[in-house]
Amino acid sequence: MAGLHLGDLAITSPAFEHGGRIPDRHTCNGKDISPELSWTNAPDGTTQFALICHDPDAPLTDGFTHWVLYGIPAGTTRIPEGGGGAFVEGRSDFGREGYNGPAPPPGHGTHHYFFHLYALSDPVGAGPGLTRRELLAKIDPLILVQARIAGTYSR
Repeated sequence: MAGLHLGDLAITSPAFEHGGRIPDRHTCNGKDISPELSWTNAPDGTTQFALICHDPDAPLTDGFTHWVLYGIPAGTTRIPEGGGGAFVEGRSDFGREGYNGPAPPPGHGTHHYFFHLYALSDPVGAGPGLTRRELLAKIDPLILVQARIAGTYSR
């Protein structure tokens, strides 16, 4: 059983508040560009960060992953809007590398989009294209702490 990874790491976005609606600009109904994210209080020993955006409300067995990002250097404290390409991008459940924003089925209600940030003790050591599950399997023993911010969206 994996351990808890609690700490002081905190992630925020100027685009939306925790629990608030994600602006259309960052969704399939807009420019579909990733929101700016920033974080503070990375623990000593952090060598890299990884980030996953996942929608557990999608009507699929395991939800739906919208973004997998890793190889983010330890000194990094933000990802600018649309800035994921500066790091290693994994594959979303759309089957593409890079960010693919919220796109819940019309009329399916409000979905929650969790941006999970992981501070890692060692580099991921993988090329592009990992899925969420592949990345989680690689980083599970490397996670020092994790944090998350959730936004909502509906159509």
